[in-house]
This record gives sequence, structure tokens and C-alpha cells, in this order.
Amino acid sequence: MQPLDAASDEAARRLEQRLGKIHTRQRIGIEEAHEAQVFGQGLNFFHIENWYSVHAMMRLALRLAGLYGRGQRNAAKVELRRNAIVSERLPPAFEGFTVLHLSDLHVEMSGPAMARVAELVADLEYDICVMTGDFRAGTCGSFAAALEGVAPICAALKGPVYGVLGNHDTIKMTPGLEDMGVVMLLNESVRIDRGGQSIHLAGIDDAHFFRVDNIEKAAADIPFDEFSILLSHTPEIYRQAAHAGFNMILSGHTHGGQICLPGAIPITLDSTLPRAFGAGAWKYLEMAGYTSVGAGSSVLPVRLNCPPEITLHRLQRATD
Repeated sequence: MQPLDAASDEAARRLEQRLGKIHTRQRIGIEEAHEAQVFGQGLNFFHIENWYSVHAMMRLALRLAGLYGRGQRNAAKVELRRNAIVSERLPPAFEGFTVLHLSDLHVEMSGPAMARVAELVADLEYDICVMTGDFRAGTCGSFAAALEGVAPICAALKGPVYGVLGNHDTIKMTPGLEDMGVVMLLNESVRIDRGGQSIHLAGIDDAHFFRVDNIEKAAADIPFDEFSILLSHTPEIYRQAAHAGFNMILSGHTHGGQICLPGAIPITLDSTLPRAFGAGAWKYLEMAGYTSVGAGSSVLPVRLNCPPEITLHRLQRATD
């Protein structure tokens, strides 16, 4: 394994070739200035993932309450969920098109859950896979362990795989992820063709913490009247996405609360959005949305009243 500095330098060199020097230097500069910040920066003022003394207190509180072991076992029980997306604008050739959605793997913290994910995806049928960020558990420092942890998941996936970065991810992970076959969409879009017709898939860079998203750039090559899907780590940009004409947004980030009260009531979603948009399927204006509660765990490797998930989205044409 290369030393951290060598790996970072090589990633930066490749990113400059991929994104240009200015974009790369700006993005890396923002990370270096803010990646471990607890207060300020981003859409939220307080970032619990960066306050490690609070993590220790939360762990102690759960142990004292006798819930830590149960939470660890729950965190490994990843479920397969299914969701239907119905749209009048879906081309007939894409009836039944299926998208496998993985989010918030946090691989270094979620070993048992990742083993379950690899087991689940092995037998699934789908057309494309999308990964909506937070591959890494940490928020700063080395990313080598994160790439090592993601590799078995990517090896288990079939067909085209697309991804975006989350607030835990460094952009320096991008070359490594693309070497594994993940097409990273950094304020970019791709056209997907089928039966002489097409839909569009766009992805934005992190909007929650680093705030380097650019929906206008991501949508620049998408005709306004054609069916389009936006990948965003956070659903917090739902208004901008809807007004930009996207028919569907797939996201994660919230973990559905991760540690919830009975009835799956989240204590916090670490997001500035309506609670109804914090987990599962929702709709805003004419745009369908889905917020994955994630396959991994953040801050602590525990889940209570909020099972981890991977999701199969099936696209359907609206009928009269």
C-alpha cells in the first residue's frame, strides 16, 4: 500500500486530468480547510460525525441502557426493499427498468453489514446500480481502508455502476472508485439508451458539508422534456432538483435517523428538510424522491428501530 501522501498526490494528479487543475485544487482546498470541522460549514451548524468525544458518550449511554449489543446486531441485518417509480415521461422502452440503490456504506465501520450486502446483491436482477455517497466511515485522514472495504462490494455488482460522493468522502477517492468500475458523476450526467430511446442520469458533488454541488452544470446536457434521475448524497436539495426538471431524485445521508424511537421515529436526521423526506419514498411537486436509510452505520455501528437497507427501484409508465 502506498503511503498516504503518495496516494493523495497520485489521486490529485489523476483528478487534474479528469476535472482540470482549478476544479481539483478548489475541491481539495475546501476539504483541507473544513473536513474535520465540528461547528459551522455546510447546511448544518453542528456536525456530530466530527465530534469524537460525543461518540464515546453515546456509546457509554447505550451500553448502560443495555442497548449497544442489540444495536450492533441490528446494524448487520441489511434488508432488501422495493420501490416503484411511476412517471408519464418515462419512455416505453424503459418500462420495468430497474435501479439497484446502495447508500451510506461507511465500510470501515460496517463490516458485517457489508458482508450481508455482498450476499444480497449476488442474486439480484437489475439494469444499473447507483451508489449515493458516504463510502467512507471517517471524515478525514487516510482513505485507503475505505477503498479496500468498497472493493468487495463493487466486485459483487453487475452491469453499469454510477456513484456520487458524500460528506464523509474525499474527492481523492474518485480515481480509486473509478478503477473499480464506478462511474463517478461530479456535477455531470450520462445518457442511458435502450430500444432506441433514452433517459438521463445526473449526479452532483456533496451538497451537505462541502457544498460543491452544481445542479445547473449537472443538468446542462439534459433536454428539459426527457426523463431524468438525479443522484445526490443528501435529499436537502429537493427544491432545486424539482425546479431543474428532474423527475426523480435518489439520495441517502439521513440514515433514517439510525437510532430511532419505537415506530421508526428519528431522534435526528442531521438534515434541513421535512421529516417526511427523511426515509423512503416521497414526492415534491412532480418529482418522485427516495431517501435510503443506508446500508452501513455512522458515528456508532448500531441501529435501533431503523433497519439498514439496499433498494430496488422499478420504473413504470403512468397509465390512464
